[in-house]
Amino acid sequence: MSSSTSKIQRAILSVTDKTGLVDFARKLSSLGIELISTGGTAKLLRDSGIAVKDVSDLTSFPEMLNGRVKTLHPKVHGGILYRRENPAHTAAVAEHGIQSIDMVVVNLYAFEKTAAKPGVAFEELIENIDIGGPSMIRSAAKNFHDVAVLTSPSDYQAIAEELARTDGAISLDTKWRLAQKAFATTAAYDSAIASTLERIPTDFHLPSADKTFPKTLRLSFQKILDLRYGENPHQKAAMYSDGSGVGVANARQIQGKELSYNNIVDLQAAWDLAQEFDEPVCAIIKHTNPCGTATGKTLAEAYKRALECDPVSAFGGVIGVNRFIDAEAAEEMHKLFLEVIAAPAFDEAAKSRFATKKNLRLIEVAPAAQQWILKNISGGILLQDADSRPLQDVDLKVVTQRAPTPEETRALLFAWKVCKHVKSNAIVYARDGQTVGVGAGQMSRVDSAKIGAMKAQLPLKGTVAASDAFFPFPDGVEEIAKAGAAAIIQPGGSQRDPEVVAAADRLGLAMLFTGVRHFRH
Repeated sequence: MSSSTSKIQRAILSVTDKTGLVDFARKLSSLGIELISTGGTAKLLRDSGIAVKDVSDLTSFPEMLNGRVKTLHPKVHGGILYRRENPAHTAAVAEHGIQSIDMVVVNLYAFEKTAAKPGVAFEELIENIDIGGPSMIRSAAKNFHDVAVLTSPSDYQAIAEELARTDGAISLDTKWRLAQKAFATTAAYDSAIASTLERIPTDFHLPSADKTFPKTLRLSFQKILDLRYGENPHQKAAMYSDGSGVGVANARQIQGKELSYNNIVDLQAAWDLAQEFDEPVCAIIKHTNPCGTATGKTLAEAYKRALECDPVSAFGGVIGVNRFIDAEAAEEMHKLFLEVIAAPAFDEAAKSRFATKKNLRLIEVAPAAQQWILKNISGGILLQDADSRPLQDVDLKVVTQRAPTPEETRALLFAWKVCKHVKSNAIVYARDGQTVGVGAGQMSRVDSAKIGAMKAQLPLKGTVAASDAFFPFPDGVEEIAKAGAAAIIQPGGSQRDPEVVAAADRLGLAMLFTGVRHFRH
């Protein structure tokens, strides 16, 4: 690529997201760059005291069709697309009075936000398909040798600094990087439109909430972090964001060394489990499995109760909570070596307490509901809905002669929420609001029952047990009874359910069927 570092003389600005635009435009203007703009963007700049020319003044043609046609004009695209070093191009633009446009600052109508609105009308959806914006972005990106294209407010500061250093010029390397980002932006935008419209039937009524999966799966993510390595040191890894600003990928790290691949996987597991509860809860995760989960009147109490379940495994664990962490909770957590703590927020007293642990990662996460779960397979990908099925009262069916007591029922429902987040085959022993033993990821459900009991540090007598899937034989129930549990919650659905229920009756256990399974492979 030949070098092109001529000064920026003229810029066109037309944005939906106006974050940081006024400050950036003021810096451009201070460098003597002429500003051209449209509609609401031009009004914002004028109201901020910044001189700006309307696109209609440039084209000598008014905006029309309710704004559908404003920048689709040869005096816009000619000014962007002509090659400055091509004599035929320079002669053509001179003949037709076309002025150069050396910078394009554009971001697009918020189509995805519009599509996500409940009950959005079809016409509103169609009107939020941007035409002029992507056209200018593509023109500028194609002619990156001569034109800089900015599609995100996150680029404003760096570009302003480069312009200030170079007296108004931008290097070819920078313009090439911006062009790559621009084409990725229009590709993602078109992909979102195609995926949305694909789900709309030919009668042009928007689909119901019960959506089918897309015929073509289009995914668009931006790399935000290169990781030191993957699950193991010989594997390379990186983290990508969907750009939503919420969820684990977009979390804000406020302290600690860089996150590892395994940290992030465990962080997601801890965060997901904590979001199952309305009351204050603490989930301590090790290798994606909860080694202790508990609720409490305060977060500090929830943490101490969670830790009691398995303090040995909790060492070096990852914590997820559903409340901001205060000084009291931080004081308790500070006593244990932990890798990561994920919370909606940390108050200043908590940050101060954790500051002495320089390597401890503190992560603030904005909640985000996952719609789909993806899994790689050779030659393709598996896609499923997220496992977000809550239990309803109507789901619960007492199948034994003895019904669970109110206290047992509360404990069973608590254990059920935790069990959903344990690798299958999963058995969780619990009391009301506190796990006691966790048996995870065994090939035999009986072995999971034995391991959960073996891991228990607290008394098992009078606990309850949850199973993520049905018991294929009575032996799992017998093992749970031997451990000291008094009640069981499980999906039911085995051919041997009558034998399993008979074993529970014989052993004096209460049993609930849910009709819902929670495999986690």
